Amino acid sequence: MSNTPPSSTAEPTTNVVPLKTLTKVEKEKVTPRWSGCALERGYSPVPIILMWGQAKLGLTPEEMNVLLQLISHWWSGASDPYISKERIASRMGRHPRTVQAYLTKLENKGFLRRVTRYKVNKGQDANAFDLSGLNEKLEAIAPEFKKVSEQNKLRRRKVEKPPG
Repeated sequence: MSNTPPSSTAEPTTNVVPLKTLTKVEKEKVTPRWSGCALERGYSPVPIILMWGQAKLGLTPEEMNVLLQLISHWWSGASDPYISKERIASRMGRHPRTVQAYLTKLENKGFLRRVTRYKVNKGQDANAFDLSGLNEKLEAIAPEFKKVSEQNKLRRRKVEKPPG
């Protein structure tokens, strides 16, 4: 067995899901909805299908809250979000071990994968979280929601269409 490090010429693998950057027009749509103070720390785009599909995905309110905390730290499509379970716990008013249990459930359900991070010469840092599983699950239920939306549009057209 060799103890040599992997070759640096190999292509790095990535677990990162590309995030769409908001256009100026999209940002202008968001800003009037919230006061300046509310947006001062920024905002995180959350797919509507995640909220609409919470029950279909089998997410408890606590698991959803943990996912939203992770999403709030997903600043770039070029890297996985990272945050300590202690910080999530303090924001949720829960014990860190409880948050750890939620993270384990989300990992077992395939929504996320923990990615170990280390500080240089200082040991382990807060885990990063690969959310590509969440994205795959959202992609899987999206057609169902699209079909319902299209059926609703057809129904509205029938109601709005004058007889004759």
